[in-house]
Amino acid sequence: MPKAAIIGGGVIGGGWAARFLLNGWEVAVYDPDPNAERTLAAVLNNARAALPALSDVPMPPEGTLRFAATLAEAVSGADYIQESTPERLDLKHRVLAEVQASAPDTPIGSSTSGYKPSQLQENARNPGAIFVAHPFNPVYLLPLVEIVPSAANDAAGIADICALMRDIGMFPLHVRKEIDAHIADRFLEAVWREALWLVKDGVATTEEIDEAIRMGFGLRWAQMGLFETFRIAGGEAGMRHFLAQFGPCLTWPWTRLMDVPEFNDDLVNLIAGQSDDQSGHLSIRELERIRDANLIGFLRVLKERNWGAGRVLLEHDARQRQTTPAPTPDTAAPMVMAQMQVLPGWIDYNGHMTESRYLFASSETTDAFLRFIGAGLDYVQGGHSYYTAETHILHHGEAKLGHRLTGSVQVLGADEKRLHLFIRIARDGETVASVEQMLLHVDTAAGRTCPAAPAVLERLMPIAKAHQTLPRPTGAGRHVGQRKD
Repeated sequence: MPKAAIIGGGVIGGGWAARFLLNGWEVAVYDPDPNAERTLAAVLNNARAALPALSDVPMPPEGTLRFAATLAEAVSGADYIQESTPERLDLKHRVLAEVQASAPDTPIGSSTSGYKPSQLQENARNPGAIFVAHPFNPVYLLPLVEIVPSAANDAAGIADICALMRDIGMFPLHVRKEIDAHIADRFLEAVWREALWLVKDGVATTEEIDEAIRMGFGLRWAQMGLFETFRIAGGEAGMRHFLAQFGPCLTWPWTRLMDVPEFNDDLVNLIAGQSDDQSGHLSIRELERIRDANLIGFLRVLKERNWGAGRVLLEHDARQRQTTPAPTPDTAAPMVMAQMQVLPGWIDYNGHMTESRYLFASSETTDAFLRFIGAGLDYVQGGHSYYTAETHILHHGEAKLGHRLTGSVQVLGADEKRLHLFIRIARDGETVASVEQMLLHVDTAAGRTCPAAPAVLERLMPIAKAHQTLPRPTGAGRHVGQRKD
């Protein structure tokens, strides 16, 4: 089990801890703040409810978390170190020096929003081990992390860091040229400056500005970014037409740009007061949970379409599947074909897994078996498929949030056109549901049954023959309402 050391356990450090922990890493946290454990516990509670909802494969077993009494203890034996201390360069220099006194060669990513890596590396014992790894809140949900090296960093080492970030489900954006505030925060700062002027000048309230973002361009930016959005705005002529149409606006006094309002008590009171009126009826924890639920919804829609941040989630699922033991052609026993975990969206108001998700689990198991015998997506694209003609589900127990499930297949019968399966959905070796299915092999273009391809039958029929030696499952051939044995 790899180990991550988290220096600073606030909102960002806690998010990093959750991201590593829920991806199976051992995590050691050092933070002298007496409230650090309480803060981190709240972040972890949110993360445990949210991050698994983005995955369609079981999350790794959660790693172990401990709070270290000293910084040296935290970084001892660490494979990776993330520094998330307050944005003060003198403080970061002291912390990084103390880290390198104990772990001089361990990679150290800094969560800094503004400092360049060359600034962090000043007078360091090993400058090449220090770089910027700037995430976005909540770190456990949002995939973006800006990886910013300097000339002191080794290119191969930075490539390894990017691979590490992908392994924990993040999207490492390699910023090839260091600059103050990197890439994303420079945009945020420009929008923030303009928003302050709009409030100060009485043009809009904090709530009205937020509505303008979340009801309009924020929805476009969430899935297309800036340039792709503007390309569409140019119509069929694309970006060139957009630039020709709106380029002259760059010289118009539409924004304040770098003209910053005076930062004084009046401005603070104005902004804080309007923000309290807007959101003060909700606690920070409530706002975080609302934010996380909305982000899960956005991200899962993007995942269904393999678009934007959703593509990162799909790729992470694929990497997780690679770590799951592949099914073997052990034809003398029911074949374990799928590993799953009960996610927040799978449960009903009673806290139990819903009937539709038992059928989903069965479908995942059947699909894995079809892929195993050579009737996967490529086969379907070639014009042939197995269609489910009949299904019977029997509930034996209960599955609840977080339970890990396996799906196994026993072939009850098969010929050229038919496939009779018995699927068990089990938790800790105990069956919680069984699903009996009859599938028909179909020519999808003609819309009628036909014999399966010889290559498919060559893999299927030996399994079917071997499974005939197995005891017939209890419940096979049942009718609805039949008494249980």
